[in-house]
Amino acid sequence: MSLSHLPAFVANAFLDLAHWLDRRSAARLPLLLLGALFARGRRTVTSWSRAACITDDFRPAYATVCAAGREADHMAVSAVLAVAPLLGSRRLLLAIDDTPTPRWGPHVEGCGIHRNPSPGPAGEKYVYGHIWVTLAALAGHPDRGALTLPLRASLYVRRADLENLPPDRPRAFRTKLELAAEQLRWLRPWVEHRFERRWVAVDGGYAKKPFLKPAAEQGYVVVGRLRKDAAVRSLPEPKPAGRRGPQATYGKERLPLAKRAGQARGWREVKCVQYGEEVTKTIKTFQATWRPAGGAIRVVIVKEDDGWLAFFCTDPGATAEEVLEAVADRAAIEQTFKDVKEVWGAGQQQVRNVYSNEACFNLNLWMYSLTEAWAWGKGEDEVCDRSACPWDREPRRPSHADKRKALQREVLQAEIREALSGRPTKEGMRGLAQRLLDLAA
Repeated sequence: MSLSHLPAFVANAFLDLAHWLDRRSAARLPLLLLGALFARGRRTVTSWSRAACITDDFRPAYATVCAAGREADHMAVSAVLAVAPLLGSRRLLLAIDDTPTPRWGPHVEGCGIHRNPSPGPAGEKYVYGHIWVTLAALAGHPDRGALTLPLRASLYVRRADLENLPPDRPRAFRTKLELAAEQLRWLRPWVEHRFERRWVAVDGGYAKKPFLKPAAEQGYVVVGRLRKDAAVRSLPEPKPAGRRGPQATYGKERLPLAKRAGQARGWREVKCVQYGEEVTKTIKTFQATWRPAGGAIRVVIVKEDDGWLAFFCTDPGATAEEVLEAVADRAAIEQTFKDVKEVWGAGQQQVRNVYSNEACFNLNLWMYSLTEAWAWGKGEDEVCDRSACPWDREPRRPSHADKRKALQREVLQAEIREALSGRPTKEGMRGLAQRLLDLAA
């Protein structure tokens, strides 16, 4: 299969990712990405090579993966530029979260024992593997709601596991919060002149000073969940005229969130769009000061059927509707992690080198983003092929697996059209038939 069978957008994106590598590796990377698109079964690098018809050059293919891991920071720039037209220009909404990929074997570099965020039926509290701090852009599709476009992932390695890395691949210890702040610092030069505002939606685990302070210094507004026992204080009183010293940053009065949520007065209803639908929420909102944020914030308390939740925004002038919609859009990254692992097989690549592991996870993320960007302007009938399921008529937005299959169909259709154009030869038809058999069986 040739790269010429790919849609122009996808082919150009593959070449943009590859141009950061040296010429030998740059020639192999698009073929590996094409193999990742058609790989079946367990999504190892070997399955990528098999789907891309890489046979004798399988060892250089592994070297290409390692080279991509070394240049992952640069290659992510191409992913940013590829999806930037889908993000508008007024406000850039980002999401940051971390996710584990279980691994096995003592020789996989960068692995460690981490808390399991989603225990299975057995209730496993810990998982052995990698932790990926992931930065993604959130785009609002007119028909499909908030869609996540992953941009870059950084590998978190515990301090206790750093000594297990080989001497030729050392790295300094950085916490998840420091990795997230570094990602925002890396992204800023590529987006600061394109968007009027830059927001970041995070989980409550990132609502801490080591992340909030660098984010504010880089010009990002952070939105996230606020602990119910957060030490929120009132706004400072204006400094009297003639008094020496600077204006106070924090107020003197403590504002217990539980007390505010328990009071019957002060509630009001607002309408906002969450998960693609307009909903009405009962809220209380006010400005306050909070030391981890370094000053004033907007606090939004939401009354739910089973209690109340609190959220914050480091822009005190933000509206409650903006805060609630940003928090709801952040949930899309959780579905993205599930799709990247199930549809693209992230974490299944069976590589040991720390750079190869970083490359494989990021390549899966970029394939996800490019597939979503390719399917952005396509209708549901173009993406979902339910002709073999006449009983399935329930309207719903296409899944990411539907979009990946639609991209596969378009590439195969282009290959078939090329084989049938002009005067088809027996050799060409045999090669096409063998190719289709290899993909089917």
